[in-house]
Amino acid sequence: MDYHTPSTINEAINLAANAPGSTRFLAGGTDVLVQLRADIFTPDTLIDVKHINGVHDITQNRDGSWRIGIAVTGAEMSEHPSLSEAWPGVVEAMDLVGSTQIQGRATLTGNLCNGSPAADSVPAMIAAGMTATITGPDGSRELAIENIPTGPGKTCLAKGEMITSLTIPARGRHGGDAYLRFIPRTEMDIAVVGVAVNLQLDGDEISQARVALGAVAPTALLVPEAANAIIGTTLDEAALEALANAASAACKPIDDKRGTIKFRTHVAGVLAKRVARLAYTRAKG
Repeated sequence: MDYHTPSTINEAINLAANAPGSTRFLAGGTDVLVQLRADIFTPDTLIDVKHINGVHDITQNRDGSWRIGIAVTGAEMSEHPSLSEAWPGVVEAMDLVGSTQIQGRATLTGNLCNGSPAADSVPAMIAAGMTATITGPDGSRELAIENIPTGPGKTCLAKGEMITSLTIPARGRHGGDAYLRFIPRTEMDIAVVGVAVNLQLDGDEISQARVALGAVAPTALLVPEAANAIIGTTLDEAALEALANAASAACKPIDDKRGTIKFRTHVAGVLAKRVARLAYTRAKG
């Protein structure tokens, strides 16, 4: 295995584009290094991007949006007061990934690119309407987060391409987001079901919403039907029931030792109501 520590994005892309065999990028390493040590996967080329200028930066742009560098850790997100205030659901979802030690290394970008359907941060990113800048030999493109995972352990990134930054939209007034998951243990487990809701209020009425599910399909899902169930409402019981039904209807889970299809489908609806209430409360301030 060849190990590289490029000092620029262009150098990293050139290395990836011209490397023979399989390639992996290393940011935090909490997935890649585990796979290496367990002999699950050994890349021919490992490209460490942690030393590139700007990859550890969290920046708020003039329009109110946020740029998250690809090596920003969960701990750095949690310790950023303005980001945590604007997007608590995104920050809290990433904060659920692993232990305190893992939080010092794990990255939002890595959690996305690992391609796990149960990744905690991905539904929250989708609900927030986040996008990724993907750069490769042929230039850069912007892509919505929900379009990046294509299956368990797979993404749409082509050879030589890498995510070079993540963007969170401006929060705007009277908005709130939240993420909750169900796990068999009290902490440090993989989601059996995860639900994220992001909404905007006009007075007491929900004017915009996005709902995303995790661990109930081969990839995290954006569920427009669930969002439509609560848009135009004050989140009364009828709206919450419609939201739960839409969330459960969107599920395409599997039976395994951690949960049955029936259980996951039911829990998705239950969690959707809880998360929507929390997001609504946050939007109300």
